[in-house]
Parts: sequence; structure tokens; C-alpha cells
Amino acid sequence: MDTYVSPLCERYSSDTMKHIFSPDYKFRTWRRLWIALAEAEKELGIAITDEQIEEMKAHVDDIDYDYAREREKEVRHDVMAHVLTFGKACPKAKPIIHLGATSCYVGDNTDIILMSLALKQIRSLLLATIKGVADFAEKYKDTATLAYTHYQPAQPTTVGKRATLWLNDLMLDFEALEFQLSSLKLLGCKGTTGTAASFLELFGGDREKVKKLDKLIAEKTGFAATVPVSGQTYSRKVDYNVLTVLCGIAQSATKFSNDIRLLSNLKEVEEPFESKQIGSSAMAYKRNPMRSERMASLSRYVICDSLNPAVTAATQWFERTLDDSANKRISVPEAFLATDAVLSLYINVIGGLKVYPKIIERNLNRELPFMATENILMYCVKEKGGDRQELHEAIRKHSVAAATVVKEQGGENDLLDRILADSVFGLTRAELDSIMDVRQFVGCAKEQTEEYLSEVVWPLLEANGADASTSAKITV
Repeated sequence: MDTYVSPLCERYSSDTMKHIFSPDYKFRTWRRLWIALAEAEKELGIAITDEQIEEMKAHVDDIDYDYAREREKEVRHDVMAHVLTFGKACPKAKPIIHLGATSCYVGDNTDIILMSLALKQIRSLLLATIKGVADFAEKYKDTATLAYTHYQPAQPTTVGKRATLWLNDLMLDFEALEFQLSSLKLLGCKGTTGTAASFLELFGGDREKVKKLDKLIAEKTGFAATVPVSGQTYSRKVDYNVLTVLCGIAQSATKFSNDIRLLSNLKEVEEPFESKQIGSSAMAYKRNPMRSERMASLSRYVICDSLNPAVTAATQWFERTLDDSANKRISVPEAFLATDAVLSLYINVIGGLKVYPKIIERNLNRELPFMATENILMYCVKEKGGDRQELHEAIRKHSVAAATVVKEQGGENDLLDRILADSVFGLTRAELDSIMDVRQFVGCAKEQTEEYLSEVVWPLLEANGADASTSAKITV
């Protein structure tokens, strides 16, 4: 307890995401890349034996970390420390480990592999989030609610239609994720400055073998291709593009969490609240929307963190510099760890979100009379033969009076009673009730929700059924 530990690991992120970016997974991936390199070089005619490769495979997971740490203190180079450590475990293969490669062969290729795995984990969580919001939208597609523009009462919508706005943001994020995931390519074996000069020398000037080596490395690590050109590293814009996807998810989650926090204040919804959960250390009655607040907080971190790879990409010198390394070690993994936590919270909140229809109805009815005045005016002109201008003036006066009662006296909105009592309108209670039917004020909200779900969302989820079932665990 006397040393700083990242809250992302201790409190927020899942075991799956923490494992992907663990040192052990990284260093074991380095060894698998060294094995892939040796296998490919052997297949292309380099004097590497099956015995050497089998020895490497036998020791891919048993890494002597104490020895590696001691070697790094001496050589001040993490890759060479692990080359020496692997060589100690594999004395027969030692002469050919890392043959012709630079540090970025294992470093950059591993980064791409880890980002690919992490994006797939985010993809699963994102699909589960989409499923949760879609179920919510379906359930409440016909529940009328007051809609807002500028956080001022506007025309009504439905709870489900509002949820499609959250859903549409997530669908845009999914499209961006799919594109970036499908676009990821390995660095391959490009050498010190990207010219593959060391491999051209290794293969006696045979350029076709140099090209084939790249393809073999990609195949052995599950990638379709390597980058077509590079310096010593892959373009750092790749990191930026990947974190842009996470930034987009963070934006969507923030919008959702803010809406939930506002609706919680209106008492229309409430996020999950455990039986023994304490909302406030001082005010025992409070049920603060802490999960939504945490979503917003972690999302803000991701949004800000996405600037890191942007600056890194912009400031690379010629074929490479090393001012990217320390930043990448922190910014990329932590963006994934935080996004993992954000989506887990999103799944938890939407899955357990409690809706209070009576409060929603009360809030809507408090504002609906003002919104109905245009409908009342048109009905009285069309069906009662009323004078439009006279009716307009009467509505204006009654509206001002009703607003005064609400705002200055703290009373209920009595606009409808005033209109019903005014003979200029000539309305019966039955006629007024018919005009006030809330279904006349929500437009196509229900139908839009149904169409969006059936035409866009359900087909996507059906095509990814297994992934959409991903569960999420909230630790604290």
C-alpha cells in the first residue's frame, strides 16, 4: 500500500483487458514473434534447424524475469535484455534469435497484435452495450416523455426514441471500430530505416525472399498483410487512429451518462443501486448516480488521452525517434483500460436502469398544455368556426396567467381549465381530452424506433450473436 498503483488496474478495468496489456503477455508475444521470424527465415533457406525452433517453442512461456531485469540494468535496452534471457533458456537457438531484426520487429509488431486483441475485446463490449440499449429502446418505444432542446421543454418524444439517439452514437462507433480493426497491419520485417537492408544482406540480395519474409510473418501471426512502407516503425498515426475509435466511444458514453444524470435529477430514471450501497457519507437519503458519473469521468480521461498519439505522430523525426516509446507505453494501454471500464459501466447501467413512468407522465403533463395550444387553436377554427386571431389572443392571455401561477405562486398549470371555461373556445371536456391525447404529440417516435431497430440494429446483433452476449462486471 506504500507504492502508487493505477486505479485503472485496481478499481476499474476488467481482468481480460489487464491481461492483454500485461508484461507477461507482451514478452511472450515477443518470443512468438522471434519464433515466427526463425521459422520464416528457415523456410526461405537460412541455416536454422528444426531443433533450434523446437527449443524456442519449448521455452516460449517460461520467462526468467529476474534474469531479464538484471540484464536490462546492464545493457539499458529492454529488447536486448530479453534476447539474452531467451538465449539463456535456448542455448542451441541462441545464435539465431532476433536474426536480422531490429527492436521494433518485436516492439511494434507486438503493439499491433495487442491493439488488435484489445479492439476485439472492446468490440464485444460495444456489441453488448448496443444490445442493452436496443432492448431498452424496444421496451419503452411507446412511453411518451417530455423532450428538450437547450434543456428547455420542447415537443414530446418517447423514452425509447430518446434511447435510439444513444444507440445511433454507438452504431457509429461500431462502424469506426470495424474499419480500424480491419485496417490494422503488422510492421513486418522492415529493418533499421525501413529499407530491409539487413534482410536483403541475409538473403544474398534476393529481394523476392525479403518480400516473402514479410508475408510469412503476417501469416504466422494471423494478419493479412504488413504495412507497405515504413521507417523503422509503423506510422504513429495508426495509434492515433485506434485511439480515435476509443475517443468516439468515450464521447458516446459521456452523452449517455449526462442524460442519465439529468433524468435522475428529474426523478424519471435511476441507475442500479445496491441494497447496502451508500449514496452519500453525509446525506443518508441520497442516491447519487455514481456509475454514470464514473462513466463521464473515465470517458473524459480517454478523450484527453487521445491527444497523446496525435502529438506523437506529428513530432516523429525522419525514419524514427524514441520520444514515442515512453508515451506509448502509457497512453495506449490506459486508453483501452479506461474504455473497457466505461463500456462495462454502460452495460451495467442500461441493463439495470429503473424507469418511473408516473413521474415521466407528471413532468410531461405539466408542460403539455402549453404545447397543445396550437392544436387547440386549429381545432377550434376548423371544427367550431372560430376566429383564429381572437383565439390566438385568448390563448396568449391564458398562457401568461397560467405561467404566472406556476412560476410565481408555485401552483399547478391550470391553462386547460382556463381554456375550457372560456366560451370563445366552446370546447367540451371530451373534445379537450381528445385534443390532449399525448399520442398526437409524439409524431413518429414509436415508428422511428421500431424501424431503426428492425432495419439497422437487430440485423447487426443477429450477425454477431455470440459477441453481443458479452457480460460486464463492476468491481466497485
